[in-house]
Amino acid sequence: MHREGVGVTGPGQRTFVLPAVVLGVGLGGLADGIVLHQILQWHHMASTVRPPTDLAALQHNTLLDGAFHAAAWLVTVAGVFLLWRAAEIARTRPPRGVLIGGLLVGWATFNLIEGLVDHLVLGVHHVREGADAATYDWALLLVSAGVFVLGSAVLRSAVGAGRRTDPVQPASANDA
Repeated sequence: MHREGVGVTGPGQRTFVLPAVVLGVGLGGLADGIVLHQILQWHHMASTVRPPTDLAALQHNTLLDGAFHAAAWLVTVAGVFLLWRAAEIARTRPPRGVLIGGLLVGWATFNLIEGLVDHLVLGVHHVREGADAATYDWALLLVSAGVFVLGSAVLRSAVGAGRRTDPVQPASANDA
């Protein structure tokens, strides 16, 4: 017989996928801004278009960085509220694999889209400005693609595990 609750999660583990991915996008944006913009100071939002070589250009880039951080923060807050709502609907917390997989997919998606659009298509900034900028840009894209594949595998495994149920045991002569 199928035992209630084994391998099944009420409305389903898929309830948590979108919230986890959105949260991953927001956290990916915050990590980019904190690590690359502020700590390493490798680039600002428009450092290729308007290099921060004087105070006015630095102020302009810092303002754009702040707007970027505010947007990333709002996406993160949206992810938290979506996760909270999903937990209310499912009446449980998100399964670890769904949360981790979704965060990785969201983080990688942020890096892939931002890297392709801002670094390669628009060229408003690079991961690290300088003669080897393309190397850093492509390295970030390759690492992000790997993280996306890893996160997708974790997510698929976790969601697939939620679909599986215990096999129905045949009735034995003793059960009759």
